[in-house]
Parts: sequence; C-alpha cells; structure tokens
Amino acid sequence: MSAFAARPAIPAGRIQLVNLRYRSLLTARWRVLWIVLVFGLVAAAAILRIAYLGFAGHAPSRTSLAEQLLPPRGEITDRNGIPLARAFPAYALWYAPTAMGDGGAPLVASPQDVALKLANIFPTMDVSDTASRLASGRAGYLRRRILPEEANEIMRLGEVALQIPRETDRHYPQGSLGAHILGYVAADDHGRVGMEAVLDEQLRDPALRSESVPLSIDMRVQGALEDELSKTMLATNALGAAGLVLDVDTGEVMALASLPEFNPNRIDAAGQANMMNRATNQVYELGSTFKPLTVAAAIDAGVITDLSANWNARPVKIGSIERADYSDKGATLNIPQALAYSSNTVTMRVADQLGPERLRQTMIDLGMNERPYIELPAKGHPIWPRGDWSRLTNMTVGYGHGISVTPLHLATAYAAMVNGGIWRPATLHKLEAGEAPRGRRVFKTSTSSRMRQLLRMISIYGTGRSADAPGYRVGGKTGSAEKPVKGGYSKTKLISSFAAAFPMDRPRYVVVAVIDEPRGTVASSFQRTAAFNAAPVVGRLVPRIGPMLGVQPDTTRDVDISDLRFLVEGRK
Repeated sequence: MSAFAARPAIPAGRIQLVNLRYRSLLTARWRVLWIVLVFGLVAAAAILRIAYLGFAGHAPSRTSLAEQLLPPRGEITDRNGIPLARAFPAYALWYAPTAMGDGGAPLVASPQDVALKLANIFPTMDVSDTASRLASGRAGYLRRRILPEEANEIMRLGEVALQIPRETDRHYPQGSLGAHILGYVAADDHGRVGMEAVLDEQLRDPALRSESVPLSIDMRVQGALEDELSKTMLATNALGAAGLVLDVDTGEVMALASLPEFNPNRIDAAGQANMMNRATNQVYELGSTFKPLTVAAAIDAGVITDLSANWNARPVKIGSIERADYSDKGATLNIPQALAYSSNTVTMRVADQLGPERLRQTMIDLGMNERPYIELPAKGHPIWPRGDWSRLTNMTVGYGHGISVTPLHLATAYAAMVNGGIWRPATLHKLEAGEAPRGRRVFKTSTSSRMRQLLRMISIYGTGRSADAPGYRVGGKTGSAEKPVKGGYSKTKLISSFAAAFPMDRPRYVVVAVIDEPRGTVASSFQRTAAFNAAPVVGRLVPRIGPMLGVQPDTTRDVDISDLRFLVEGRK
C-alpha cells in the first residue's frame, strides 16, 4: 500500500463537539476575566474612598451605637438641675390612606363615623374638619401627641389607616411654668420664641447635646412669681402682668414671668395669642418708678446736696401746659417727702435743674435708649424721645412719662442704682463665680448708698408700704401711669408697677412687678393704683422667695435712715 494511503475520515459530529467545547472554554475564560475586572474596579473604588476619607478628614466622629444612645435634642435645666425641657417618648395619630394596599377604601367605616369616634376620644377635635381630612385621602397627622390610653382606644376602632407611630417628643415637665423663657420646639424640630430658639444649634449638635444646659432661673422662684402675679391679675381683673427677679451683682435672671402664659407642650391658637413677652418685649410708660432714677442722677451731678432743702411743690406750668400732683401735700416738699408722696411737680423741677443733657445721658448709660440686653429673641425697642430733648420732654421723662421701656429695662436700672452704681446686662445663663461681666459705672458708690436709704424710706412711710415684708428690708417705688391713647392719655387704663430691692442693707435681688390695666373688682375695692396691686405682689413674694435665695428674715437689721426719718415724719 502506498504511504499516502487515505486515512479514515473523522466524523462531522465529533468535529462539532470539539468546536463547542472550545467555544465554551473561551466563554468561561471571558466570564472569569469580567468577574475579576469588576472585583478589581470595586476594590479600587473602595481604596480610593478610604484614601479620600483619610486625606479629607471626613471619617465619622461617632459610632452609630453612640448616636443611638444620645437624645435627639439636649436637655435644658434650671440653675439647680431641675429639668425644664427634655426628649420624651410619645405617640402620634397618623392617617395612612394607603395602608390597606388593595386600592380600595382606606377606612372600614365612613369618614364621618370615624371622625365621631375620634371625637369621643379627643373631645376638642373638630368633627367636620377631621371628617374632611379623612375623606380627602391625604396622609398626615391627625394629632401630634396622644396618651398611651388614647392610643389603645384608637387601636380598638379597627381602622388600619389610623396608625400610632412612636416618636420622640420635646416635653416640658413644668408645663406652662417659664414658658416665655423656654419657648417651644416646632414640627421641624427647631426651637421657637425662647431659649429653645437661642440654643437651637447647641441643643441639636451631636458633640454637645449629651450635656444639659443650665439656665439662671430658679424654678421655685419662678413658680412663686407666676403664682403671685396670677392671683393679682384675677383679683384686679387685669389684662396682663409681668415680673422679674434679678441678681443685682451678676445680672442673672432668677425668674421672669409674662401672663397670660401658654403651654409649650401643646401649641394652639390660644397659646399663639399669648406668646408676647410682656417682660422683655412690651414697652410701657412706667411712671413714678423713674423718679428715684432722676433723683439719683441729680445727687450724682450735685444738683441735690441737701435733702432737707424745700422744693416748690406747686403746679408746674410751661406755656399752655400745666402739671400738678394727684394730691396736694403743701407748697413745698423736701426730697424724701417728694419721693414718699410721689410728687410729680418736685421731680419735674429736679429734672429741670439737672438739665436735659445730663438726664438723657443717664438714661443712655442705663440702656434705656436701646433694646434690653438679654439672650431672648423677643426684645422690645423703647419709645425714646428723638433728637435734643426739650425742656418739657426732660421734665416729663423725669417722672416716667414720654418714654416707654420694658420691665427688664427698669429691673437692670434699679440693680445699678442699689448695687454700688454698676449697670450690667441681664442674662438667662447660669454664671459661675467670677463670670459676671464688669459692667459700666453709672452712679457713684455714695449715690447708690443714699438711694438705698431713700428707697427703704418709701417702703416705710410712702406709697410702697404694702411691699414692706417684715425682716426683709424691702425698698422700692410705685408707679401708676395712664396708658397713652390717640390724642393723649386714657383716664381709665393704667399701668401699675413696683420696682424694689431687698435686703436694702446689702441688696441681693431686684424685684419688678407690672400689672397691665388693672380694672378692679369688688374684692379689690376697685383700687387700680400700684400701691394697692403691684406693691402687694412684692410684699407677698419676697417672704416666699427670700429663703429659697439664701436671704433669711432678720428683724434686728435694717438700713440706717435716722437722718431721713425726721424729714418725713414731721409732715405725716
């Protein structure tokens, strides 16, 4: 046979099988290559991300566990650690119309029936409004905060679309107490109105919210202040009231009240209407409470050097305008008598001799020309006489008319008048020893000492007698000012105020009480002036708060007013 004899033929099916195996092997190799390539890209992206975080410094600062353990918002306390605002687990009522998931009606019963059942659980709920919201098919809150027992009643209705999500609420354990100080947290989790707004960033910061923020407020004092003001409002049928207790040496606000109050746990239309802070945002003509400030400025300037000197007490006439005292006390009065009897005419003549430039500068030094210094966002701008003061303007400002300020302005001015002459801004932050601001000198130390005597004398012999709490050496001045209206002043609407300090032999605290439009009742014998409503508030309040603030009653001590007593007693 030939060497080149024909070889046996390879079957076609076997060739196809070999080709198929080859293609499968090639496909598998490509798949492995793609998988390796994808893993390589993912690994490279991860490495680049780690490198970016390392260089950019954006590594997380807390573990998720630590984040979970933190409250969503920091706690606010009073100066003694009593909680005022804190995070609190709560339930809400949420309407979820798609909860059934089958495209049918979201409710088993009709919207009207469900609304009626909900109104049985929540008596204040508006049935027609709720029924309309249920019929609209829009998801949303029906009630933001409900009690656990209310949640159980809702569950028994058997409506899947009525859901009870558990949320974290901002809770105010003291209710409406101190509401104008604290403010509230809105649905967007940001603070509104008070210190919740001021401290919003700090209270939300994960690095800071684990630490509570202490305020200067003492809630025991706050409760007593609000209680006394509330009782006086009720007894005199007043429109509103405001009050402060201020540390004269540091400017710390121990209590600040504005009535009517609101409940920060549930903000409704009535609460919104009461959010005006009468202590820091509402300006008033505070009347005769300004008279001691005018006398202090005159003593400081050397206009008053002899307290026994007689001043003309007859009506003051400037052009066609005449001013007289409410009660005629004679042709002349000395300075102690003028303050004890609250003489407008003598104070006007003192201001006239002092001159507009010096009195105006004193008021500027006391901060009366600008918004009060305090952390709260609600700060009223005074109604301040513009330009150079005329002779009449100067004289009327001297006895507290023609200028409108907040009760806080008055409190800080009185603190400067009795603490040795240093004006300091008020603060709602608790201050540690040595943290009080230096302030600025307004009055001489000797003038401050003399004013402590004169204020104490008013509480013993003058219009402030009803504020004289035994053992606490209270000194202060009343003010009953007609409210300005279009075309002049109202004869029926008054602002009654009393500004005081205690104990006057070593003043520690200033107390200011303002009653807005006391209309009088049978119980109050229809008395509307400060001597009958604002001064008694202080007289009842001081014995309540004195021991809380470390001031014990002592009837063996007092301010030495022996050189003033005979100047007043001779005319009684």
